[in-house]
Amino acid sequence: MGVFLLTGEDESILRSKAHDLVHQLIGDGDRSLMVDEFDGDEYEVRTVVDAAQTMAFLTDKRIVVARGVGRFNADDVAPLIGYLGNPLDSTDLVLVAGGGRLAKKLTDAVAGAGGHVTNTSPPNRPKDRQAWVRAEAAEHGVRLDGAAAARIAEQLGDDVGRLDGVLSVILSTYGDGAKVSMGDVEPFLGQAGGVPPWDFTDAIDSGDTGKALMLMGRMIHGGERHPLQIMAILHGHYGKLARLDGVDARSESDAAQAMGIKPGFPAKKALANYRRLGGGGVQRAMQLLARADLDLRGDTDLESELVMEVLVARLSRLGGRR
Repeated sequence: MGVFLLTGEDESILRSKAHDLVHQLIGDGDRSLMVDEFDGDEYEVRTVVDAAQTMAFLTDKRIVVARGVGRFNADDVAPLIGYLGNPLDSTDLVLVAGGGRLAKKLTDAVAGAGGHVTNTSPPNRPKDRQAWVRAEAAEHGVRLDGAAAARIAEQLGDDVGRLDGVLSVILSTYGDGAKVSMGDVEPFLGQAGGVPPWDFTDAIDSGDTGKALMLMGRMIHGGERHPLQIMAILHGHYGKLARLDGVDARSESDAAQAMGIKPGFPAKKALANYRRLGGGGVQRAMQLLARADLDLRGDTDLESELVMEVLVARLSRLGGRR
């Protein structure tokens, strides 16, 4: 019948997509007769293969679902790879990643068997994320205008696992097929979710203090990141710039070599930031980080979030606002 592999970083989205796929495969059939499902840390790959190789009984096909296959290493999945070399025509096999890093041999075997590999992770670029939100809404029977999709994407941030619940509430409120505007969705958005670290550091680099502070607040409250975690992000960001100090990097390749990364946009952006700040600016940033790190660990009576706000404000002013 078919082989399906679902991957993705958000567990809630991954499970939701797997549920929808299995529901689609069942159709009008009897779930109790058709579906064998394996989940948790106890099952072994061999039991999944045994189920997949068993002929359907009283139905035209079997649906075998294995969740958390990312916990298995390349040796563990050998029986499954063997099965994918000659899968049973009467079995739909649904493999759901999670639990660790997915073995590349398994991904290759699924592709070799003509299977369907679906990455459920939403895109990172804002416009692509908005298009993804609209597409997800359409699957729920909700028609979002562009402003509503943008508002939802912005509010949820990294907390995309809440989207399914938000859309379900909107659907129950306005009905199937209703066109929904930004004002219509606002009451259902809840607390702002976390944001990607690069949005935060980009705001600092651009000298936009207000935006940087707002994004840091979302990382702490919506993303549930401890101030020390945010400090680690900043240490990593400025640590890369510090590696460019004194090496006379004149190109993207020079910068990448100095930082120990591959040439590309990150190296190009780091070189531009170093040139903007200069060696003195980078040294000052490292001094500010060291001082704030001590304050977070008890050298001051100030609240940790206030320590971080002062640090971010000072960092964002080092290079001047663009």
